[in-house]
Amino acid sequence: MKKISRILHRTKKQTGFSLIEVLIGITLIGIALIGLAELFTMSVMNNLRANQLGTATFLCQQEIDELRTLTPTELDTLPVIQDVQLDLNGDGTMDYRRITTIQRNINYYKVFIFPPSQFATDVNTLIGQPETHQVKAQMGTIIQR
Repeated sequence: MKKISRILHRTKKQTGFSLIEVLIGITLIGIALIGLAELFTMSVMNNLRANQLGTATFLCQQEIDELRTLTPTELDTLPVIQDVQLDLNGDGTMDYRRITTIQRNINYYKVFIFPPSQFATDVNTLIGQPETHQVKAQMGTIIQR
């Protein structure tokens, strides 16, 4: 009977996990979850950036399409530089800055879209160095009539 008791006692001792094994397991799971959380955060940031670039590209194309619908007389009356702040969702906060430039001698129209952080920057500075001022999108086209 004592022999059976010792065998049962040894078996009970050997079942389950030790504290070290549990701590190692929790640590490995924690490291994996931290990696997943960072991956999720990066994914959200990339989606936000893609949304901003897509919206900016749409705004450029929309302006160019609008310019293409104008008659030659209407195109000639446009100012050489148009600077507009856009509120896309109607909440009173300006979301983008759209600058349209016209080179009349070659009928070249160029549209730039900038983020709100560039609202206070001079127009000529933005046009001169758009890449250094976080331009979100830029498109150019020639319109001949």
